[in-house]
Amino acid sequence: MEIATVLGLSVLLSPVLLLATLGGGSLIDWPLSERNINRLARLTMLVGLLASIGVLMVMLIGGTRHVTVLSAAWIRLPHYHFFVKFVFDRLSVPLVILTFLLCGIIVSFATRYMHRERGYNRFFTLFAIFIVGMVLTCLAGTIETLFVGWELVGLSSALLVAFLQERPAPVRSGLHIWIIYRVSDAALLLAAILMHHMLGEGDFGRLLATDPAHPWPQGTISATPVQALVIGLLLVVAAAGKSALVPFSGWLPRAMEGPTPSSAVFYGALSVHLGAFLLLRMNPLLVASHLLALLVITLGLVTATYAHVVGSVQTDIKSVLSFASLTQVGLIVAEIGLGAWIPVLWYVALAHLLGHACVRTLQFVRAPMLLQDYRRLEGAIGGPLRRPNAGFLRLIPVRCRAWVYVFALERGYLDSILTTFLVAPFVKLFGCFDRIERRWCDFLAGRQPSAVPTPSAVVPPAADGTRSLP
Repeated sequence: MEIATVLGLSVLLSPVLLLATLGGGSLIDWPLSERNINRLARLTMLVGLLASIGVLMVMLIGGTRHVTVLSAAWIRLPHYHFFVKFVFDRLSVPLVILTFLLCGIIVSFATRYMHRERGYNRFFTLFAIFIVGMVLTCLAGTIETLFVGWELVGLSSALLVAFLQERPAPVRSGLHIWIIYRVSDAALLLAAILMHHMLGEGDFGRLLATDPAHPWPQGTISATPVQALVIGLLLVVAAAGKSALVPFSGWLPRAMEGPTPSSAVFYGALSVHLGAFLLLRMNPLLVASHLLALLVITLGLVTATYAHVVGSVQTDIKSVLSFASLTQVGLIVAEIGLGAWIPVLWYVALAHLLGHACVRTLQFVRAPMLLQDYRRLEGAIGGPLRRPNAGFLRLIPVRCRAWVYVFALERGYLDSILTTFLVAPFVKLFGCFDRIERRWCDFLAGRQPSAVPTPSAVVPPAADGTRSLP
């Protein structure tokens, strides 16, 4: 077995070992002690980081830019196949190194932050699920493998937002995020099915023609512009849901209900960038359909502008940081779209993603100390700090500023728009199906028709007396 394969398998198995140990202990009601959890988490993160750096060194020394570690058929049918494949290339290696580096830092931070907290073992078990999902997503060589990792990241994210389950607000926020992730996951699943039906492949190597001779970001796709546009639109919806792009941006500040360590690594560093990663991985689609590339640029710029405006009126530090992250994610997405004409911008977007993830993680971790840092700075300079100027917001006419201010306070009314035009129709449709099913069941059983509760009767009112969907 080649050394690159051994190192690559170590990258894959180290987070799996952490998850199996913590999850297995919880299932048999024999959780590890805090000290053993700390040692195991740090050891697996260190092994994964060193192994991923080792793969990078082997690739640099050997002059190869594309290494396939594992490729096996899980399901093989006459018109469908499910391949499990993991690839190290210019895109996946930096992301997996970043994952182990930032997760290792957060593990060290969380061991003190979560010390003697109830649910300590649960936090690290969910965190291990997230790391496994990130590694699978980064190294995925097929759309099916990527979907598995994508799901694990979404599952762990929603559960960690609802980590403080004694209070209703985190649970409600976790449910909201889970619903948005369902929309994103459904779009990714549809894209995977269309790839198989239109192009006959879910393997990125064959689908995007990326191989050792044509590593990322090279490659082409054998699809017509219409096929590329349809598949690309589904992937853009998937990326928008996962990265909180417009119109799904409303869930990002809700995600701050979770513990600070998970907020830092999820919504400041890794999870919020997965949408950009997906677009980078599928970059030949942007070249095949310039209309899709223009849409991606527009989406990125609209998201960056929205996040800057809304973030300007936030009053708590975690919301400010979350919208600042969203501004940068929007710019990264715009850079990816521009890469269809200037391919070097795909490298710029990757470097932007890596740098932003590191800086934002530091800011989230330091967020509880922000006021103390300000006091020290003001004491050092002997006066108050200068307030940042309003940027391009100063260019807005005075008579429009009040409207913009209200728009920013209401976060663009995105939650209300999604609830009214996306969630409510689905609830009515499925409520209709439920009533039909009950009537048929009563008819076949020879019973009297039973009363069916309406959605408005099921959803309890909020504290202010209003009744809204979760």
